[in-house]
Amino acid sequence: MFAVLKTGGKQYRVRSGDVLRVERLAADAGEKVQFNEILMVGTTVGTPTVEGAAVQAEVIDQIRGEKVIHFVRRRRKHSSKRTRGHRQQLTLLRITEILEKGGEKSGVKAAIGAGSVSAAAVAAAGPSGKAAKPAAKPAAKPAAKKAEAAPKTVAKAAPKAAPKAAAGGDDLKRLSGVGPALEKKLHEAGVTTFAQIAAWKKADIEAMDEKLSFKGRIEREGWVAQARKLAAEKE
Repeated sequence: MFAVLKTGGKQYRVRSGDVLRVERLAADAGEKVQFNEILMVGTTVGTPTVEGAAVQAEVIDQIRGEKVIHFVRRRRKHSSKRTRGHRQQLTLLRITEILEKGGEKSGVKAAIGAGSVSAAAVAAAGPSGKAAKPAAKPAAKPAAKKAEAAPKTVAKAAPKAAPKAAAGGDDLKRLSGVGPALEKKLHEAGVTTFAQIAAWKKADIEAMDEKLSFKGRIEREGWVAQARKLAAEKE
């Protein structure tokens, strides 16, 4: 006689004495387990399962399947590729008995997936595979009413003052391409006047480009020439 059982989302056609690998079960080697989701026994087809039918098996070992390689490659301007390996956790079983009726009274622990429930739930599950319902919790005592607290006044944080321009400095935003953000960077680097920029040499420009990540903006926008003209107008 054969049976079709369901476990781990898969269906298996088995006979007594068959050895098969299934998704890992919460059981140790040598332990006996029972499958209760039986879709078919002999010529009896379940709706969807056969009531009272069961398949019992002995756990031989907990094993791992063959390595599966998952490779992904994206063909784009910035191409990328990724390789991942996976070995599925499996349980090796030997089918010992197929029961057409009386499976719920056999007393054998139900086969439950290791990843679906905790060990405590597996121990609590009976032969039917259904865990006992937890005892109802006693009704909580009503909490004593607290005295209404006076509304707290929350002091609003004073708005932050706008950053002041450097004392005695020039408005560096008059340079082409310089906005508030770049002006702030220049101030942090100690540059506050047109005269300082007008005095820059090639080495100074390269150093400032690298320090502030301007990426050639100084020479591209002609800051030195602009600074000389603005400094002369100021005089």
